[in-house]
Amino acid sequence: MDFKELQNFIKFVTKSGASEVSLETDNFKVTVKTGGVDALSYMAGAPMAMPIANRTHAAADPVVEEDEFAECVAIKSPMIGTLYHKPSPDKPNFKSVGDMVTAGETVCIIEAMKLFNEIESEVTGKIVKVVAHDMTPVEYGQTLFLVEPA
Repeated sequence: MDFKELQNFIKFVTKSGASEVSLETDNFKVTVKTGGVDALSYMAGAPMAMPIANRTHAAADPVVEEDEFAECVAIKSPMIGTLYHKPSPDKPNFKSVGDMVTAGETVCIIEAMKLFNEIESEVTGKIVKVVAHDMTPVEYGQTLFLVEPA
């Protein structure tokens, strides 16, 4: 299984509503868990685990004035990990406030277990608020961006 297939598997599981799905071959094992305590575990040879207990950031979304963004669509994190707004430190942000975004376009990257996952917009419109900050931990379902649909 290559990186793109793994990414598609994770997206499929998170959208399916299943609470836990495991896939195992001779070379690796992938377990995707959703629900109460969300975690992604990827093992290649030796077991590895995401250090959820050591996180100091609250999982709740920051307070957003509901009237101001009532018609906006939220782009939410499909997994837990570390959010990056840039493809690399010397490059500009994928998207900033005021930028137009189309469905399927990359808006950020989330690193989970040393895998960098491109997060794509599911809506076409204008970015009106960047909710999650660069290089911070994000949780499954946490709002990353608010988009005013076009």
